[in-house]
Amino acid sequence: MKHINFRELAITCCMVLLSNTVFAQNFSQSVSDSSLKAEQINPLRVNLNQSGSAYFQMTLLNQTWLRYTQNNPGSMRMNQPESETFDIGLRRTRIQFMGFLSARTFIYFQFGQNNFNSLYNSNTPALPYTVSNRKLAAFFHDALCEYKLSKNNALKIGAGLTIMNGLSRFSQPSISSIATMDLPIFLQYSVDQIDEFDRRLALYARGQWGPLDYRFYVSNPFPVTSNGNAPPAAITYTSQFVNPNLFIDKTGRPLSNSPGIGNQYGGFLSYNVFDSETHTTPYMTGTYLGNKKVCNFSAGWVYQKNAMMRLNRLSETLVDTVFEPMLQLGLETFLDVPIQKTKGTAMHVFAGYYATNYGKNYLRFNGIMNPANALIPANYPVSYLSGSAYGNAYPMFGTGEVWYFQWAYVLPKSLLGEPHGQLMPYASTQYARYEGLQGARMWVWNTGMHWLIKGHQAKISLDYQNRPTYYYTDQQIRYDARKGCWVLQYQLFI
Repeated sequence: MKHINFRELAITCCMVLLSNTVFAQNFSQSVSDSSLKAEQINPLRVNLNQSGSAYFQMTLLNQTWLRYTQNNPGSMRMNQPESETFDIGLRRTRIQFMGFLSARTFIYFQFGQNNFNSLYNSNTPALPYTVSNRKLAAFFHDALCEYKLSKNNALKIGAGLTIMNGLSRFSQPSISSIATMDLPIFLQYSVDQIDEFDRRLALYARGQWGPLDYRFYVSNPFPVTSNGNAPPAAITYTSQFVNPNLFIDKTGRPLSNSPGIGNQYGGFLSYNVFDSETHTTPYMTGTYLGNKKVCNFSAGWVYQKNAMMRLNRLSETLVDTVFEPMLQLGLETFLDVPIQKTKGTAMHVFAGYYATNYGKNYLRFNGIMNPANALIPANYPVSYLSGSAYGNAYPMFGTGEVWYFQWAYVLPKSLLGEPHGQLMPYASTQYARYEGLQGARMWVWNTGMHWLIKGHQAKISLDYQNRPTYYYTDQQIRYDARKGCWVLQYQLFI
């Protein structure tokens, strides 16, 4: 798309905003309607006993994006060069089913899809484009059973397909309550490589002992050959996830040096200074909007033996295959507190440091709901960038060090008038030093505003992201011009 009709874009955005103003007004009127009675049963919840302690409920969530993107240099969209793109997509569409069948038994399912835009399931740099099916989008994100071994939350044991994770609270996030518009995806460290959209088949224990919140898990990672993309076709001097197909002979028998696929282990410990955090599901809240007073300090880790592979040159003529562990370490602090309850103001602050080890020089470009799907071959050598630096992608994951910070503030109710919701400005930044960038910096920042029409249940968000681009010349990675992206999101959560 060589030209964006900004007049049409502005009209579209205004129509969305106007429709939601009407929604907010109608909602406030319906709530104040005297015909609504407090004793009415939530139509999305079924009580299984008279007290309501045993229940089963359903939730629905949809995040719609309207987006303008300055594409990375050399980007193509279905064989056409595009320097900028306007697109529409569904960032997340989810259905949750959960409930307590008894005081100690909890069941949880989540079904849905992610990153559904016009390129869904055809977003590949390979030519010619293969036959695909855009209808095969939804899948089970979670399916778990959990048993509470104590009367309180001291110890819970669960198993199944779950997001239970180590490293960070954003490795297991509640996507309906994000403080910014989207998550720091780099903390979902192996997303769609050896997991199912950050989920794994796992056995876990979690609980709360006084001020201590803990969770530990062991999981069976998926083979990288099952993620829907072409697996590594050869072992290189740069670390990559193990491809089991590279360790079989011509008859299909495993070689003696095959590492197999080992279990993954992880944990997350958090010390709460004030209130304890919500503990119904394994998901961790993004922001409580002043409904809780939370301050905690956390540490997390993830370890998987022989998860990565690379070549190691022993001499001019001798090369060996090396297997390396994946080890991720994180330290975090989280503050989410009310400021003036009468005015409805609240503040959110998060800061984290992460040591990310995927093996020597590992680097992975990723673009959220990427609006492009290829690079002009003459512009960027596929040998280095793996053909993935198109559209809005940047080096999100890598071996090295990462610092992340986010801030948000809920403004007073009186600013818009209480029936019309509240405004919540925010900002975030990710700074990384990755081995694979050869000393080039990686800095991404976002800023924006939420219109909290009805808290997290109905909100409109306007976000701007600024990211780096790179080029490769004379066997050196060099820093190129920065690019921007505007997103208007409408979230509904019931």
